[in-house]
Amino acid sequence: MRSTTLGRAADGDLTTRARIRDAAIEVFGERGFATGVRAIATAAGVSPGLVNHHFGSKDGLRAECDAYVLESIRAAKSESLRNPTPAGLLAALADIEGFAPVVAYVVRSLQTGGALAVSLFEQMVANAEQYLAEGVEAGTLRPSRDATARARYLATTGGGGLLLFLQLRADSGGRIDYRKALREYADQMMLPALEIHTEGLLTDSMMLDTLLDKPTPRPGQGD
Repeated sequence: MRSTTLGRAADGDLTTRARIRDAAIEVFGERGFATGVRAIATAAGVSPGLVNHHFGSKDGLRAECDAYVLESIRAAKSESLRNPTPAGLLAALADIEGFAPVVAYVVRSLQTGGALAVSLFEQMVANAEQYLAEGVEAGTLRPSRDATARARYLATTGGGGLLLFLQLRADSGGRIDYRKALREYADQMMLPALEIHTEGLLTDSMMLDTLLDKPTPRPGQGD
């Protein structure tokens, strides 16, 4: 997937279903999930009836948007870990603003909360475990003592850090210029993130060794 195009073909040709989905991702991200089908139809240049024809309801449309956004993130992460190249990294950095609609959609979903937000996050964790495993298999990542826990940690800290970074850039009305904010995020965070992930932070393993050697309390024991 090209991040700048939300799945559009190179010549801009989209099926009606895909055009509605892409419009919905952008509209939901900008205005929230209370936005009605009519506004999405207007953005897509179709009738509200055609939206319902393709997706059954707004809930059906949101489910498809969730699935598409999740797969877009997973595919991009997987490619960067299975086949990392200098050209690929530089291209992703040059194109960082193109992720704005997807990031806005995820942020809006997590801020809205509820069962759908929980489901979205849990799928993000599952996807992270998958693409991290692909990185281990490809030899670009070190294996983990607990691959599931590592995936949840990275999804939580990465997502939480990005949410905080973006929220601090909201204007007085709560609006965020996602394209500008993502460029700032890449400029400020990429170097320290890669440094920590590549070279590590601690100079020895004392704290990790202490945690690994800590006895596990049996049921009924106190702290």
